[in-house]
Amino acid sequence: MTAEYKDQSHSERSGFDVRQNYPLLPDNSFDPREATFNRWDAWTGEPKLEQFTLFANGGYELDNGVELYGWASYQDRDTLSAGFYRRALDARNVIEIYPDGFLPKINPTTTDYSAAGGARWNWAGWAMDASLVYGDNKMDYTITNTLNRSIGPSSKTEFDAGGFEYSQLVANFSGVKGFDMEGLASPLNVAWGLEARQETYQIFAGEPDSYRNGGVLLNGSPTASGAQVFPGFRPENEVDEDRTAVGAYIDLEANVTDQFLLSGAVRAESYSDFGETVTGKIAARYDFNDVFALRGSIQNGFRAPSLQQQYFATTSTNFIGGVPFDITTFPVTDPIARALGAKDLDPEKSVNYSLGAVITTGQLNVTIDAYRIDVNDRIVLSENLTAQNVRDYLEAQGFIGSGGGRFFLNGVDTETSGVDIVTSYAFGETALGKFTGTFGANFNKTDVTAIPDVPVLDALNPAPTLFGRVNIKTFEEGTPKSKFTASLDWEKGAMSGTVRATRYGDVLVPNSNAANDYTLDPKILIDLEGRWDVNQNIELAIGADNLLDEYPDASPVSLNGTGNVPFSTYSPFGYSGRFVYGKATVKF
Repeated sequence: MTAEYKDQSHSERSGFDVRQNYPLLPDNSFDPREATFNRWDAWTGEPKLEQFTLFANGGYELDNGVELYGWASYQDRDTLSAGFYRRALDARNVIEIYPDGFLPKINPTTTDYSAAGGARWNWAGWAMDASLVYGDNKMDYTITNTLNRSIGPSSKTEFDAGGFEYSQLVANFSGVKGFDMEGLASPLNVAWGLEARQETYQIFAGEPDSYRNGGVLLNGSPTASGAQVFPGFRPENEVDEDRTAVGAYIDLEANVTDQFLLSGAVRAESYSDFGETVTGKIAARYDFNDVFALRGSIQNGFRAPSLQQQYFATTSTNFIGGVPFDITTFPVTDPIARALGAKDLDPEKSVNYSLGAVITTGQLNVTIDAYRIDVNDRIVLSENLTAQNVRDYLEAQGFIGSGGGRFFLNGVDTETSGVDIVTSYAFGETALGKFTGTFGANFNKTDVTAIPDVPVLDALNPAPTLFGRVNIKTFEEGTPKSKFTASLDWEKGAMSGTVRATRYGDVLVPNSNAANDYTLDPKILIDLEGRWDVNQNIELAIGADNLLDEYPDASPVSLNGTGNVPFSTYSPFGYSGRFVYGKATVKF
């Protein structure tokens, strides 16, 4: 059994808010409170977190050799993060409730649990395994330190905003056996399996005040519906969907000669909601000698559209030209999404190729693998389709008052190619202890070769953009094209330690206006940890991640007008800086 309790304060990495906070006084002078207002008014960084986890794992062997096994887990997590600061003069604020403005906070409570039971046994030379696994994850949203502007001064400041729940029940039955075959240098290993899976997905609505419009006007105009920063899920967003899938696979592997290993696998699967699919893989390895080998594989793959992608829905109110519209993330089954050209989602399909070399000599081990991954029909979320001609088109279709929105769709194709290099060297015992060094490098490049096309929208003038420049550039340049890691592990008696360096290549931070693009320069992060095995049951450790307190390049001032977002979320290592820790591990 393992238990863990975690209590984490939030980290603060925002900047100084330089904006005017209070309305001007009747004589058009600044409110004196501007001089004393706390300008560090945002949360940008790690969330506040309280979490309890319990895990149990066990097994028992019967007299007849059957091995029973199982596990169970439970986790309760309470998280608190924040949106952007609503200033006192902000139209989204009710000054009678928050005279100094407010920072709305999102407080999801997540409950996650799973349980499994299974058995392993031998039958006619087959190593058999059967199991049943259930898992469930539920997230309830509470929005605090907030208000519903459309209700006015009588608004509550905390709302139950609803949430969602997802579960899986999976049954597996499999067997493995080796067969002596004439002409082969090793037994033919045969593995087969059957799987049945049921998935469920639910969205449940929040309390009415978390999403409704209370009708209070501001200067004669309507105001936004629902809780600020996170309007609650509405009854029309509620779903209760499920699906089943059954699959079967067979895997064959053998040494054709002492030097040549060949393997292949085929898997077929049938989904209740989108049909059947067959995937396969063939792989080979040739050992020229004890030092050098080549290996390669070709396989096709698929990823079924998740229930969340098929049925997720949420609605918020946006103001377009001073007029409130309901902007919705539609499930593809929604009539408005259908009018905009949405179709039932298809699975993503891929073809993967890899070719590599393995070098092993003495204490040195080197692997070099080149790969290419082509993914077709990626599922993506469209841009928000809220332009005037889109709203006019929807009104002509009978959807009065809809502000449009977005939906999931297939249609993005990508090509990714790259090289992985991993090298390790065991220095062996020295007077100072035992050292092992590891070096890794990755180089990769992704190109978007196709984007979605919806004829219904293409007919509009101008045709709205379904998948814009920021999304394309995020695929192509939003992650480092190179990454290097080097580490050295040391061990001497009860003492051990690790030092690690990681270099992230540059990253583009794209903007819808190419003139506002900027690049995050390469950075090197150093991690260090020392450990002491006090005895067989207790280990103490002290260390630091990002020892030198590196941060990504700051966002240009022109793109950080609030002062609240000094760093981009495109940073491959975040922006929390140095993390120093001490820990004790106790084993019973």
